[in-house]
Amino acid sequence: MKNARLALAWCLAISPALAANAPAAEPVGYFVATDGSDAWSGRLAEPNAAKTDGPLATLARARDVIRHQKAAGARRGFTVSVRGGVYCLDETFTLTADDAGSADAPISYRAYPGETPILVGGRRVTGFSRHQGEILKADVAAQGLRGVYFRQLLFDGRRQHLARFPNYNPENPYAGGWSYCDGEPIPMHAERPGEDRRTLVVKPDDLHDWARVTEGEVLVFPRYNWWNNLLGIDSLDRDTRVMKLAGNASYFIRPGDRYFVRNLFEELDAPGEWYLDRDTWTLYFWPPSPIDEAAVYAPTLETVIEMTGVAHVTLQRFTIECCEGTAVEIVDSSDCRVVGSTIRNVGGRCTSGIAAVSVSGGNRVGVLGCDVHHVASHAIRLSGGDRKTLTPGDHYAENNYLHHTGVFYKQGVGVQLSGVGNRASHNLIHDCPRFGVLYGGNDQVIEWNHIRHVDLETADTGATYSGGRDWLSPRGTVIRYNYIHDVFGFGRHEGRWTTPHYCWGIYLDDNSAEVHVHGNVVVRALRGLLHFHCARDNLVENNVFVDGQLQQIEMNGWNDYSRFLDRMGPAYEAHVNLPAWKKYPGLQRGGHPKEAVPMGGNRIRRNIVYYHNPDAMLYKHRRLPLDDFECDRNLVYHFGHPLLVGLKDVPPEKQWAEWRKLGFDRRSVVADPGFVDAEHDDYRLRPDSPALALGFEPIPMEKIGPYESPDRASWPIVEAPGAREAGFVRATLGSAEK
Repeated sequence: MKNARLALAWCLAISPALAANAPAAEPVGYFVATDGSDAWSGRLAEPNAAKTDGPLATLARARDVIRHQKAAGARRGFTVSVRGGVYCLDETFTLTADDAGSADAPISYRAYPGETPILVGGRRVTGFSRHQGEILKADVAAQGLRGVYFRQLLFDGRRQHLARFPNYNPENPYAGGWSYCDGEPIPMHAERPGEDRRTLVVKPDDLHDWARVTEGEVLVFPRYNWWNNLLGIDSLDRDTRVMKLAGNASYFIRPGDRYFVRNLFEELDAPGEWYLDRDTWTLYFWPPSPIDEAAVYAPTLETVIEMTGVAHVTLQRFTIECCEGTAVEIVDSSDCRVVGSTIRNVGGRCTSGIAAVSVSGGNRVGVLGCDVHHVASHAIRLSGGDRKTLTPGDHYAENNYLHHTGVFYKQGVGVQLSGVGNRASHNLIHDCPRFGVLYGGNDQVIEWNHIRHVDLETADTGATYSGGRDWLSPRGTVIRYNYIHDVFGFGRHEGRWTTPHYCWGIYLDDNSAEVHVHGNVVVRALRGLLHFHCARDNLVENNVFVDGQLQQIEMNGWNDYSRFLDRMGPAYEAHVNLPAWKKYPGLQRGGHPKEAVPMGGNRIRRNIVYYHNPDAMLYKHRRLPLDDFECDRNLVYHFGHPLLVGLKDVPPEKQWAEWRKLGFDRRSVVADPGFVDAEHDDYRLRPDSPALALGFEPIPMEKIGPYESPDRASWPIVEAPGAREAGFVRATLGSAEK
């Protein structure tokens, strides 16, 4: 009775007519519960004693009741409080313009205080019986899943492995568990006539007796190891060991490329593996722990929640899991939020087209305070704004904890930004196979994020990344006050797969232009802490760069500047004279791309550069136009070792002096910056730091990363174990395979 009285205090049990005439005040409350009924009013938080009224059973019914109230003229907002428990959705929960709120009358779907509703985009599988040994089986057709070709299986809240060879190696998840294409190695950048993108040769010991080989799939990293593909098997010639795939990989598949095969029944030979027989609709599963101790779920929905043309709607404190595509899809909506929710184990495909939360079009949609992990591709994807007028989308991903992205698609990132004027701020991002933040478009803001232990499975990569092959991107973007460290990269070197490999901290690739890199602390990356790759007109100031292994800042022009002119020229011509684009001085100064100076206009000033490796370079550069480059007022400390700045035929001990004679770093200082405790990664400055005399502004490290808030899904954040805890370098180098 106490809860019922509380519910009545929260709710306004009024008729549609009364609601229509009520002043715009506190919202009307409804409730949803696992023991509810869609025949009830939904005004009570729990069933009454007579079981004649109580909460609703589904979100869909709550939505429809609110639609009815709005159609009747209700001007109040609405709140739907969802009680704890598991809700297996039979269909996507869809909101449209009919379900929109307003600034004065917002609508909220939220967890009941102190309880955790779990929205599952699938169905529980039961009825397991013994098949053979530890392998169990269940008739899923009898459970309504005939014809549902699910690509994931969850057990005890964890995604299980579709039967595969070689088996997943939890002790060595990145370098272990791979087969390698047979044949003589080919240099990565060498061309070989007759190659195609759907052929690989299996080594003799990796050829198994597969009865249904065309049911199988291959997950492969082709040629460059930039990302991977997941493709079906079209045929296998056992005599030649040539496997033909059912589609083209992104690049030629070459000897030594790593891959595994999956979805073959004969490979169900380890705990946690499963296989679905689509002839009999029988699920076979080897549970890693007793089957009666946890639930098994199979996804049936592509999307759990879809919002299109909606305004002023909030989703708050849900746990969302188990769907094949994007968990929450928000399209052409404004002033909506996903708040304090946990989104996990979503997405079953290898594609850039899905994310845990995807926002496209509209304005001012936020993903705030969420925990997102173990997702197929991206954690959060934001796209909005108009590029012709440079009108911002103002979408934001703030105060989120994002980790273990890219389970299937290895370019899956923590946050992806595109369009104009969107923001990623105060997020903690780690254990990503590639970038922490991937961005394009214009005027993006990447600030106050803590990004660590990323680039774990791919090469030629960075913690933040953008390209500018359209000549327009990512002008106007700001990267400021981020703490980035332990950026690894993983790839093949001298015939072995190894880490660290071919990576940077902040990566401005392929003509990235007019980015302001300010106030960041970037620590430990192999090739350098910052990379200009034919980037231009960028300002890098007031950053702390620590311990690039080979060099601290790398600047490389393209070998062939003409290769992207077919897209850069038309893009420049279409935008340079638009009124909004006049604000980019680099665009106006640079001129037409076919006449512009590659790598022109970059400025590096007032930074602290601190590094231990005696052989490491300060700057490495190639095709850098020294007559259109500024570098000055930096503080550099290399523990007394020579400062190598990439001058050919100049002895190491003379390079710094010669560099200064060329007009660079003339007002820079070589001195210990006076960090509080660099040995333990405390890069705050002591009051007597010589950097302060150069105008260096102290970086407020205490503000970086997530912050305590009622909108956080969890606090304090308990960081999930990953590469850091496993000793990533040991785990990969210790068993690197040829």
